[in-house]
Amino acid sequence: METTAEWIRNVSGIEERRYAAEEETVAALAVKAGQDCLERCGAAPGEVGLLLVASGSAERRFPGPAASVAAALGCGETPALDVPLASAGSLFGLALGAQLCGAYGTVLVVAAEKMSTAVQFDAANRGTAMLFGDGAGAALLSAAGGVARVVSSVLHSDGAYAEDLRLEFGKPLEMNGRSVILQASRKVPRAIEEVLGAAGRTPAEIVCFLMHQANQHLIIRIAEALAVPPEKFFSNIHWYGNTSSASLLIAAREWSDARGFRAGEPVVFAAFGAGFHWGALLAEGC
Repeated sequence: METTAEWIRNVSGIEERRYAAEEETVAALAVKAGQDCLERCGAAPGEVGLLLVASGSAERRFPGPAASVAAALGCGETPALDVPLASAGSLFGLALGAQLCGAYGTVLVVAAEKMSTAVQFDAANRGTAMLFGDGAGAALLSAAGGVARVVSSVLHSDGAYAEDLRLEFGKPLEMNGRSVILQASRKVPRAIEEVLGAAGRTPAEIVCFLMHQANQHLIIRIAEALAVPPEKFFSNIHWYGNTSSASLLIAAREWSDARGFRAGEPVVFAAFGAGFHWGALLAEGC
């Protein structure tokens, strides 16, 4: 792509990314993440009352990957819904899943992306292609409780910017990077302050901010807008690149392994993506 590793690091903070094999589908990635999540939680597929699968890079118009993922996981006739949102899909899934636990008991949220098929690898598109990687993550929400409880969430959308980040069938991803960075750096801090204000919390009280891993510089700008140290924002973008809707759950899994929730400690999840869709969620360790 007529570029260097140094330029990529300076522009985005990315050093490596992962690409799925040619035969691996979005659904296949989602199944692996879902199986891993259920095993780690000691839950059986039959216990899942609702499956939500977020992806902005699914291979076909319909059906979406959710039904195939449910079948492969062994969830029987459990309702499976697609959340076709790029980047912010997992956050929307977590927020909606928390609300739906009262009706369905246990909600499995999976996000999977194969972004390597969505970008064009040439010099003209290097600023976009170098950002994205493939991956999947999952989280289990239960009305019966767990390692943390969802305190509150806020979700927003603004279709006035729908053309600034889009992926049409048969075409490579198109992104107005300036608009995306500008809007994200304004809207995400406001959403975080909104969800914290509703709970009577301040940014300084938050133990960790788990964000969609879009760009290291964007994460730093959001930290500055909230007047908190960038070190409070967990980051693994250097290792995986931007895996769109999967990135938030991959980051949460790695943070959980490294430190995890502790009783009474607040953690914020936040994301921004195509649409534009964005929001924040406040969780507290149990």
